[in-house]
Amino acid sequence: MHRRSQGNQNLVPFDLEIETAVRRQGGDVRRKKRGELARAQGDNSVLRDCALPQASGITSSTSFIVSLIVEANNFELSPTLISLLEREQFGGRPSENPNVHLHKFLAKCDIIKLNGVSTDAIRLRLFPFSLRDRASDWLQNEEPNSFTTWETLSKAFLSKYFPPGKTTKLRNDITSFV
Repeated sequence: MHRRSQGNQNLVPFDLEIETAVRRQGGDVRRKKRGELARAQGDNSVLRDCALPQASGITSSTSFIVSLIVEANNFELSPTLISLLEREQFGGRPSENPNVHLHKFLAKCDIIKLNGVSTDAIRLRLFPFSLRDRASDWLQNEEPNSFTTWETLSKAFLSKYFPPGKTTKLRNDITSFV
């Protein structure tokens, strides 16, 4: 126990900015520990860098569709055409008709005619823009490079959203109508 009469021989000097000093010392300690950890691991990365999202492994959003070779040097899809497609997107809900969607999609795609560009190439590149919600998720979850022609893509789309069982049910509803 310390008494006033003993003098101030073992007292720590009073610091008016004690909080600043503590923060500075704490920062120095953290930097020292981080440096020791980095040297022990053999690299200069910090834990914060490991927690950040990485872009490696992410491919183009249309990797499930094989991009056909286009002979035209200046082939480009216009933003106005893409926005036209995005106005009437198919979402995959039971109330939506996939046949009507394909009919409207093909009508819009037939507007474009470019020398050296096949209709399949145009349709395959534009089709992802005509989907949203569940339908877009379905297309993105397909195997990479699974669609090489418009025929295979349209058949897969119709088999997903207009399966044969639905066709049979509608046919039975029509034939058994009273």
